[in-house]
This record gives sequence, C-alpha cells and structure tokens, in this order.
Amino acid sequence: MAKKILDNLKGMKVEELKKNLSELKESLRAIRFKAEGSKSKNVKEQAGIKKSIARIMTELTAKK
Repeated sequence: MAKKILDNLKGMKVEELKKNLSELKESLRAIRFKAEGSKSKNVKEQAGIKKSIARIMTELTAKK
C-alpha cells in the first residue's frame, strides 16, 4: 500500500504536494485538540497522518 501512495506522490506537482501537506497538518491539529477533550475512537489515525506528512515532506525535498 505504501508503494501505491509513494507512486501517487511522485506524480504530483510541488503545488499539489504543498496543498496536501497543509491539509494534513490542519487535520492533525484538529485531531490533537479533539483528543484533549475526550478519548479518540481511532487511535492509529494520528500516527497514519504523521506518516503521510513525512512522505510528502520527503518527496518535496527530493524535488528540490
């Protein structure tokens, strides 16, 4: 599955990657604040978003 995501990221332009990165960061922030108030039902969601952010940042660095 990670191979498909990586291939998809390689096909994106820099602007698309930056837009996707900002959306993921915003959703991670929302999850963190939601978790402070109550227990999250999907515990692994935060880890998955962090991994996606790392993949996008790696691809942005490679395209420079």
